[in-house]
Amino acid sequence: MPGGAFSYALLLALAIALLVAAFTDLKRREIDNALNLAIALAAPLWWWSMGFGWSAVAWQVGLCVITFAVACALFALRQMGGGDVKLLTALALWFAPAHFGQVIVLMAMIGGGASIAMAAFNMERMPGETLRDAIGWIVAIGWVLLAGSIVHALAMHRPLMSPQRLEAIHLAVPQTWLLVVAALAVVALFLFGFRHIMRRQKSRLPIPYGVAISAAALWVIAEQALFTQVSG
Repeated sequence: MPGGAFSYALLLALAIALLVAAFTDLKRREIDNALNLAIALAAPLWWWSMGFGWSAVAWQVGLCVITFAVACALFALRQMGGGDVKLLTALALWFAPAHFGQVIVLMAMIGGGASIAMAAFNMERMPGETLRDAIGWIVAIGWVLLAGSIVHALAMHRPLMSPQRLEAIHLAVPQTWLLVVAALAVVALFLFGFRHIMRRQKSRLPIPYGVAISAAALWVIAEQALFTQVSG
């Protein structure tokens, strides 16, 4: 990724911009258009510093267009805010497709875990639904732990479950059909819990996805910069 002092300076500027985006998203639930525009307009400097040819630039622009189209669809479904769409689209100009894919997966896991946690706290308590509320909380905690495990595995480039643990599970439950039944039961429990959480929302939550986007991008930037420094 980085190629010289100027490239590192650009990455530092991008990291600062992402921290500002996360702060404003937490504080006011919005990301300034000027900040997103600055990130997008600085991308050609990044291409130049990295010696991108026309084909590499075309790949980045194409990735940006695809990202914008998908993000706009999510915005129409009210799954993503306008500032988040612009920030993600601007970042698509900076990351190679493989690295941007890593950003997307990390963003989805961080944002998904935060969304369910916030939704659980936003549940309205109803008389006679103590058990349903308990199931909702169990599911929310389980989902956050699962999302955290996936983020850790992706960030550390490790498998979600080690071969030794998989072998231990197989030895403990040798019958495949039992594993299938257990998996279906867990899925059914999660679906029930998610449905209950969503049905009992006191108000619509503005999810700060800008924080998840910024955190994911910052991790990938740091990882790639460290890898380049070590290999160099």
